[in-house]
Amino acid sequence: MRLYDSLRQEHVEVVPPDGVVRMYVCGITPYDTTHMGHARTYVVFDALSRFLEDRGCTVRYVQNVTDIDDDILRKARQLGVPWDELGRRETERFLRDMDALNVRRPTFYVKATDHIPMMQEIIQVLIDKGLAYVRKGNVYFDISRDPDFGKLAHMGYAEMLRTANERGNNPDDPHKDDPLDFVLWQAAQPGEPTWKSPWGPGRPGWHIECSAMAMQYLGAQLQIHGGGADLQFPHHECEIAQSENYTGVEPFAQAWVHVGMVYLGGEKMSKSLGNLVLVSDVLQRYSANAIRLALLGYHYRQPFGYSDEDVARAEAVVDRWQTALADDRSHNPSGSITAELLEHEAVAALEDDFNTPEAIRVMNRLVDAALAGAVDSPLVAARAIRRIGGSLGLSLPAGE
Repeated sequence: MRLYDSLRQEHVEVVPPDGVVRMYVCGITPYDTTHMGHARTYVVFDALSRFLEDRGCTVRYVQNVTDIDDDILRKARQLGVPWDELGRRETERFLRDMDALNVRRPTFYVKATDHIPMMQEIIQVLIDKGLAYVRKGNVYFDISRDPDFGKLAHMGYAEMLRTANERGNNPDDPHKDDPLDFVLWQAAQPGEPTWKSPWGPGRPGWHIECSAMAMQYLGAQLQIHGGGADLQFPHHECEIAQSENYTGVEPFAQAWVHVGMVYLGGEKMSKSLGNLVLVSDVLQRYSANAIRLALLGYHYRQPFGYSDEDVARAEAVVDRWQTALADDRSHNPSGSITAELLEHEAVAALEDDFNTPEAIRVMNRLVDAALAGAVDSPLVAARAIRRIGGSLGLSLPAGE
């Protein structure tokens, strides 16, 4: 299978050395879930996992919950609730929404706060190697000591700094040597939760959390590291710097896979802007199958604007697939359309950078042919619809 690697900016073969695909996907920060932007990311990686399994791989899939973070602390203060209570509540809501969308649980679904020791181990090694420095109880990664820093961003210094500042970096921190140096450990602040550390009480930085959880469950090298496109820089860039310098193993991931953003009204759908379409609201109007098919109707790297019209069209498509399955024995095998050939075309599309829109188009041709009695084997056609539909995570009636 080939996937587009954001680091090399080309399609690469996903090659699990032992038949096990190690996949880490950055999860939610649980303070306001679950919108269609969230849904797209996790539907894509759920479908990718299903397809890899269909092709004979074992998928060891880790997804995290960033349950300690500036945004959670800020939201908890606004609501007047404990930060950990807010995190538990929103995580439970997110999981209910994912269950409703037929998104399977990852092999390991893990919380940042359960992995503080691993984070501290990585930080100490980076300090010992001269790649990080301690100031007033804070620990920072020194980007000047890593000549490869920025290799995933594909940006110059000024653009990296501007982008990082838009995504949580504090360039005015007086303890930093460079405005782009990023926090590994934050010294305790009044009213915030803290953990003991060799550098004083505090809490982990955002980026170190994912490095620790990925490596604790998957080792020094992954086949796929995924997340939304907005995580490419600085989050994933910082993960590379931490992880590769900690282990000495390169690359940290064979393929950095980034899902395009979902927009509403011309702006990226986000909690900070409040322009959200919630999964729970859409599920009141449309089926989970339709939502999944609508989201997978765009190539995963393509940003798009959400509309109910897309989901309504997908609902009609799902109805036709289900009708074809219900009629799978009703036609004589005398048509000229070779069902197996179309199945191979759909599989080939998914193997080529997980081209779900093309796979769906191929299956629609097969469904149309099946409903017209034009396939050579209705049973093979039904098998193909179930197989590709299953890889996309659709709930379809089982065969006899």
